[in-house]
Amino acid sequence: MASSTAANLQSVVDRRYDFVLLFDVIDGNPNGDPDAGNLPRLDAETMQGFVTDACIKRKVRNYVQSVKTNTGGNEPGYGIYIQIQGVLNPLHQKAYNAKGIKPDEAKNPDKVALARQYMCENFYDIRTFGAVMSTGINCGQVRGPVQLTFSRSIDPIVPREITVVRKAVTTESEAAKQIDKHGYVTGTIGRKNIVPYALYRGYGFVNPLLASDTGFTYADLKLLFEALLGMFEMDRSAARGLMATRGLVVFEHESRLGNAPAHELFDLVKIEPRGAAEPARQFADYSGRIRFDGETPPGVIAYELPRDLAKMFGQ
Repeated sequence: MASSTAANLQSVVDRRYDFVLLFDVIDGNPNGDPDAGNLPRLDAETMQGFVTDACIKRKVRNYVQSVKTNTGGNEPGYGIYIQIQGVLNPLHQKAYNAKGIKPDEAKNPDKVALARQYMCENFYDIRTFGAVMSTGINCGQVRGPVQLTFSRSIDPIVPREITVVRKAVTTESEAAKQIDKHGYVTGTIGRKNIVPYALYRGYGFVNPLLASDTGFTYADLKLLFEALLGMFEMDRSAARGLMATRGLVVFEHESRLGNAPAHELFDLVKIEPRGAAEPARQFADYSGRIRFDGETPPGVIAYELPRDLAKMFGQ
């Protein structure tokens, strides 16, 4: 079977990929729920925790921005479209200016296609995840070749609410209200929501038919996998505790349409839950419970990253 190891990194992805992502959290909140006071997201029926696809995409975007922009200049083609507190229409206007499109041509399909092409070429997250760019200054819509599912914890979780105290105060009048009989400022009580420990499992898909539309290359694919492996290293905060990517199993198909159903490949990566009787507190507690023998159907190669990353891309 021919592998992408021989592929030019600048060529467009021409085969299907499916992957399993494992990551964990210790004493942190991996993805707060704004509808529940920022508590860790939870399936109320199974008590399993979950992390949204948008949360993981945000971390991928932050990683790419850090690697391609913040640490070595502004590398062309690796801009980030969806930024924290970003404003989108000025970016659309840049596409119009670059392609010489006038405001009254915003409904011309050929002109919009030119603007859409510019956005795919210049913004990594657009050609990877897609985007809706038809609001205000119209640059069309893009369906991205890379899609992610929600990630779900292997075992049920029991979120904890931890009380914290801030001793500093904002104003002198506030301080006066908080002085106790000994002359000390009592402080302001706050809450911190954490998951003591959880191992999460999510899935991803790379569609080569959509990659050809957005120009998603093997270099982009390699950067995606590097981001999934290193995204938590670039995203540290007290609220998220200790998070780490614990596994990334990638299934490479020989053909564009794929050589096996994704769910059958995902079933090859087996994780035995521990159950409520013996809750985990570290990744080592799952030792011996994660199994993957590497046997795949004809036409499919499995890579375990990061070990096989160089092998996968012929480096």
